[in-house]
Amino acid sequence: MSSRQSPKVAVLKGGPSAEREVSLSSGRECAEALRGEGFEVVEIDAGEDLCAKLTAAAPDVVFNALHGRFGEDGCVQGLLEWMRLPYTHSGVLASALAMDKEKTKEVYRAAGLPIVPSKLASRFEVEAGHVMAPPYVVKPYNEGSSVGVYIVREGSNAPRLSDEMPAVVMVEQYAPGRELTCSVMGDKALCVTDILTDGWYDYEAKYATGGSRHVCPAEIPEEIAAACQDYALKAHQVLGCRGVSRTDFRWDESKGLDGLVLLETNTQPGMTPTSLSPEQAQKSGITFGQFCKWMVEDASCDR
Repeated sequence: MSSRQSPKVAVLKGGPSAEREVSLSSGRECAEALRGEGFEVVEIDAGEDLCAKLTAAAPDVVFNALHGRFGEDGCVQGLLEWMRLPYTHSGVLASALAMDKEKTKEVYRAAGLPIVPSKLASRFEVEAGHVMAPPYVVKPYNEGSSVGVYIVREGSNAPRLSDEMPAVVMVEQYAPGRELTCSVMGDKALCVTDILTDGWYDYEAKYATGGSRHVCPAEIPEEIAAACQDYALKAHQVLGCRGVSRTDFRWDESKGLDGLVLLETNTQPGMTPTSLSPEQAQKSGITFGQFCKWMVEDASCDR
């Protein structure tokens, strides 16, 4: 950082991905929190002129509040490395790995972390007939926030996918049970949250007020909570994540520890009023402002 008394932070938000609106909300919240912590903040809506905007702003640190493609998949991280601007969250490789759900599973598998079977398939194959015995889930392999998720139940026909779905999708064995999640902050796993919804934990449930209820810390056996924390930290480490990440799980409580599986790791967890990672940090005595400040102080190049 420079010798300015108050470091200047550029908060990147928006962007062109399917998660633009969520990112705009995350960016606004983080910018306000950082101002409250004494930082000079400029908010930048990331577009094709991002490099020019960053050059004009001349920040000491970049706070990456982007979600989805380009902001979460290693692209903007590569730009920031090229410009030698210290930035928050994970670097190029970890971001690209975690954004590709099938590659993430390969890393999980090699590390001995529990997962359910999955495969990549073309839209044509998925719509022509079952490529896996139901029940299974069809979703983009490189988007987040449960954008474009289809659950195919037993007895159902092959799904008809929307035009927004990519040419190649992930087909994953359906994992029944409770939706659990655990964030990692640096080298420490935070508490576990149990996410309660009336149905699938989709985009609406994640971001709409009242769309889901978070039980934090989760009211689950200590063995399961400890396993989630251990697995989340291990996933963070084997993927090469930095800063804050969040790993999502499904737990079939009828099977005990054997019913716990990892779904994915998010290198850019949401930072909205209904987001999970800030709630978990708060349960550890870390305010939202302190959480954002820690990420700025943790920022660097060569991540």
